[in-house]
Amino acid sequence: MGCVFGREISSSGTVSESKRRESRDISVESAARKIDEAAVEKVETNNSVEVRDGGTAAQKEKKSDGAQTQRPPKEERRRSKPNQRLSNVPKHTRGEQAAGGWPTWLTDACGEALSGWIPRRADTFEKIDKIGSGTYSNVYKAKDLLTGKIVALKKVRFDNLEPESVKFMAREILILRRLNHPNVVKLEGLVTSRMSCSLYLVFKYMEHDLAGLAASPEIKFTEAQVKCYMHQLLSGLEHCHKRHVLHRDIKGSNLLIDNEGVLRITDFGLASFFDPNHKHPMTSRVVTLWYRPPELLLGATDYGVGVDLWSAGCILAELLAGKPIMPGRTEGICYCLMK
Repeated sequence: MGCVFGREISSSGTVSESKRRESRDISVESAARKIDEAAVEKVETNNSVEVRDGGTAAQKEKKSDGAQTQRPPKEERRRSKPNQRLSNVPKHTRGEQAAGGWPTWLTDACGEALSGWIPRRADTFEKIDKIGSGTYSNVYKAKDLLTGKIVALKKVRFDNLEPESVKFMAREILILRRLNHPNVVKLEGLVTSRMSCSLYLVFKYMEHDLAGLAASPEIKFTEAQVKCYMHQLLSGLEHCHKRHVLHRDIKGSNLLIDNEGVLRITDFGLASFFDPNHKHPMTSRVVTLWYRPPELLLGATDYGVGVDLWSAGCILAELLAGKPIMPGRTEGICYCLMK
């Protein structure tokens, strides 16, 4: 059950605060493409990918709320090795994927991430409006011409088809396919073309995001609404953590809300697989600065679900206070605010 607020207010009408924050956070998605390759390469091979047809999902992208996320050192990126799970699929499987319509540049890099799916054609969607943008992607409101539904299309741009960029996209697809929960976005399909080097992710269209609603002077959340949204957020995070996924970028603009008050966690560009029984170093350059826990501010590389829970706690305090509680511009300032 969702948390219905008084009247429909589109987040597009309340984004002045988000736009002010956007200049301090525009590089978050850029960092998502280069960080934590050690986590990408150590995806546990004994975990299977849950594949389902259809389902509900959502995606709307806004980059806001905090400072920039930095890239890891070059030596960290050079240590990575080819991910056997993503790239080395049997030749006959690659042949089947090519026959199904997947371009070779994508099957060579993504492998299992595409298993069991058939690509949609771009001409089966009609773009209505651009609703978000980032360093590596744009998000559009569109109409599915086959079903008549309004959807969100996330168009991913690749840097000259660099294998690393494609593999980071493959990780996000793998993570989205593993998750299946009412409070987590569900990937509904993929759109690609053999003639172009772009990829669209298809999600259910969502009318609002929590950051836009919280920034509106016309909206004041009641205690019951705050409890309802936090319950949905924690339920979604519990599902992610039980399936060994860390989101690592929980913030208001990554929490989508529909007109029925249902909240869904979105934007898994910084997410990573983890195994609590076989820990490995992960980058500390994750989580938007205002929601980054103290251990990451101090450079910790051994962490777990606590980083997502800290961010959720910041969301709770922000909803109750009516404003971000640690809006520092640098890591040092944020750490001082915690004291």
